[in-house]
Amino acid sequence: MRADQVIIEPILSEKSNFAREAECKKYTFKVDPKANKFEIMNAVKVLFNVECTSCNTMNVGGKPKFSRGKGGYIKGYTPSWKKAIVTLAKGQTIQAIDNI
Repeated sequence: MRADQVIIEPILSEKSNFAREAECKKYTFKVDPKANKFEIMNAVKVLFNVECTSCNTMNVGGKPKFSRGKGGYIKGYTPSWKKAIVTLAKGQTIQAIDNI
């Protein structure tokens, strides 16, 4: 799997911004569900030219959603996805995400 296929998009939420701005420099990404930790760390290294020290992954389950249609209420779910939190080596940052 290519590096640009592993990392889908960065997650820019309030919680991830606090982790990014702290001393530990943790960046959060939405990744391919089939990717493992080593592939994710290698993709970050290739795409952003930084050194990773660790990677934590988790599968985020879909949330239930309800919609109203002609035949009444329709029950469904949002899609499940995989999240990765990558810790960078001391003194390194990803400029593309810090400027957003």
